Amino acid sequence: MKLKLIAALLAATMAPPALADVLIDNVEGLTIDENGKVLRFTGIVVDDQGKVAKVLQRGDKKPQTDYREDGKGRVMIPGLIDAHAHVMGVGIAALTLDLSDTNSLAEALEKIRKFAAENEARPWILGRGWNQEKWGLGRFPTAAELDSAVADRPVYLERVDGHAGWANTMAMKAAGITTATKNPDGGRVERLAGSQAPSGVFVDNATRLMETAIPAPRPNERDLAFAEAQKVLHRLGITAAADMGTSIEDWQAYRRAGDNGSLTLRIMAYAGGPQNMELIAGSRPTPWLYDDKLRMNGIKLYMDGALGSRGAWLKQPYSDDPKNTGLPLTAPAQLRNILVRAAQGNFQPAIHAIGDAANAEALNAIGEIAESFPGDRRWRIEHAQIVDPADLPKFAKDGIIASMQPVHQTSDRLMAEARLGPNRLDGAYAWNTILQLGGKLAFGSDAPVESADPFAGMAAASTRMDADGQPFGGWRPQDRVTREQALAGFTSDAAYAGFAEGRFGRLLPGERADFVLVDRDPLLATPADLRATKVLETWVGGRKVYDAD
Repeated sequence: MKLKLIAALLAATMAPPALADVLIDNVEGLTIDENGKVLRFTGIVVDDQGKVAKVLQRGDKKPQTDYREDGKGRVMIPGLIDAHAHVMGVGIAALTLDLSDTNSLAEALEKIRKFAAENEARPWILGRGWNQEKWGLGRFPTAAELDSAVADRPVYLERVDGHAGWANTMAMKAAGITTATKNPDGGRVERLAGSQAPSGVFVDNATRLMETAIPAPRPNERDLAFAEAQKVLHRLGITAAADMGTSIEDWQAYRRAGDNGSLTLRIMAYAGGPQNMELIAGSRPTPWLYDDKLRMNGIKLYMDGALGSRGAWLKQPYSDDPKNTGLPLTAPAQLRNILVRAAQGNFQPAIHAIGDAANAEALNAIGEIAESFPGDRRWRIEHAQIVDPADLPKFAKDGIIASMQPVHQTSDRLMAEARLGPNRLDGAYAWNTILQLGGKLAFGSDAPVESADPFAGMAAASTRMDADGQPFGGWRPQDRVTREQALAGFTSDAAYAGFAEGRFGRLLPGERADFVLVDRDPLLATPADLRATKVLETWVGGRKVYDAD
């Protein structure tokens, strides 16, 4: 009897591994394969680690699994990745005042007045999303105008691009802003015409003068904002994001979510400056944590501001502001010093550069540093919106990833034409040109600056037309990309840009089973239908995290 028991135990230890956990079939699946081509399939097998064990194509025999999920003939695509977002900002924006849908100053002031009345207990009224260009105002708004909506509490509102802030009189008083307040390096305090009196708008580094007076969110408030951000992104089919400008407080919120099991979004984090980079990660990037859900990859740097606030750094003056070339935010020596420090620790730099002077400086600095730090560095330039055509080949030379946001082109088109004039647009939002020159792209949204909707991003990337179909045929259509390239930009290429290839981004064996079920094929839908795509379910690591029903 004893010998039989031993034999049985030995047989058990030598038995083949248990069958994969879940078969998800009856889908119209598509993904990007190892060669960058579209692979179509009818089902996947997900193992008990939440990874793809097998991809089934038409005619394949269905394996026996513990569970089966019927895809009901719906379209399955890889989980979408936002290659440039501000994750905590998405959550905070969802919980504070949002002015992004306002079309006039009067409409904005009414919305501010109503929000303040509905939130009497809030000591500050905070929000974002105003855009004087969209309002057709032709100037920045003023503190006096904001006072007309709310005068009894401090109000501070970020511009849509995050590169300017609008304060009322009480907010400026709380921050100690007076006529004697000077412009900081890399920033500008807007003044009332004909005087030194602050107008109420603060551009780029001048925003810090205001932000120091605003009470910082408490840890429980950050946790609430992050939970909201995950909901917002999963509803859009987003399963991973590159978080640009991560603070230690953001990181701790992500860690708390990971520790308590509520972290469902994969985050490739880029620290907001050297101090946060070293405080969070020490001398090297962190390992992947929580089953590939969190990693500190590198560092986010700023070369300049934004076009909307005329803070983007240009080689020649603005066409609509002839005395202004924008604001360089990082000195050349400082940039090179930080790049060297990052490279020595194998941190991945991600440099914000919008104007052609900023992009030239970033490209040249990387070119100089890359000679001393060869290998697979994947230097990133974020936005790369306006590039001198002479500088475009430098992306391919040093393997630089152009991390770009297609919706910026459709939102900024008219403004870019006004800011630059018709003769300086050849290197503007040059997606296809960068690819043709041998460079690499990754696509994102810059949420909450823009909507995080990746289907709107894919439509913009492949048509260079906005939601109204304007301009007909696309703006500078030679730089649109194919539907397949647009999908890759929001999946496999975005994963590659964050050193996550092989972990997630493609529905292939060995990678995490992150996928989305949608109501139409994004490669076959018309541009209008693509924008109207409805996300039915979102899954991360073989676990459903959003269901439209």
